[in-house]
Amino acid sequence: MTGPDTAATGGEAAAPGNPTGGIAVVTGAAGGMGVHICRRLLADGHRVLVTDLDPAAAERTAAALDPSGERAVGAKLDVSRRGDFEAALGQVRELWGTPTILVNNAALTQAEPLMDLAVADFSKVLDINATSVFTGCQVFGQAMAEAGYGRIVNMASLAGQNGGTATGGHYAASKGAILTLTKVFARELAGRGVTVNAVSPGPHDLPIVHRTVPEDKLAAVVAGIPVGRLGEPAFIGDVVALLASAGAAFVTGACWDVNGGLYLR
Repeated sequence: MTGPDTAATGGEAAAPGNPTGGIAVVTGAAGGMGVHICRRLLADGHRVLVTDLDPAAAERTAAALDPSGERAVGAKLDVSRRGDFEAALGQVRELWGTPTILVNNAALTQAEPLMDLAVADFSKVLDINATSVFTGCQVFGQAMAEAGYGRIVNMASLAGQNGGTATGGHYAASKGAILTLTKVFARELAGRGVTVNAVSPGPHDLPIVHRTVPEDKLAAVVAGIPVGRLGEPAFIGDVVALLASAGAAFVTGACWDVNGGLYLR
């Protein structure tokens, strides 16, 4: 196993100016968009702690992405618990060193008629989707700031910009909150070498989209997308990797839209 200050490839020192050899933590990474993000970060030479509420699923995903077990490790992280974020930080420090990349990807996606939405359901989705981003940025952002370097990428959504096309009001509100949290943490951490950005996908070709939106309604959603198709999730991995690179030092507090023309600004 490599030491905390050594890159995973060739024993080369991993300095802040080196775009490879970073140490990443991705939440909600056992399936869906998280797998694409982890795969792309690994391809860039980073080491990745693959975290998820389901530790067995996280371990399976990590093993599939890196059978050697040296550059991808699965771990449990319940994003509704601050203690789990702190435990993940401790684990990654023991494995490889202070993380240089955090991707807040975990989210609960639900569709519910707005006027039937229960307060308890609204609070649950806000807690999982938005409060988790606050906690992740706070816990990992502080560690990165102390080290003088870091890249945080928060997964927002088109729903947080246009009020939602096929999801519930609680989901849209939580994603809008993530966009604001991205700005406030970007301002707070910019002077300490840490950038904080968001990616805002529209509907993508993912299992969660097909589960959440009935196929007859999904056809109507696709018909309303100017480019006429669902997004390719592997490209989101590319966008995250770019924002997580050392060369992205002048990008912070930004939201990168990937929505097929559904929301133009």
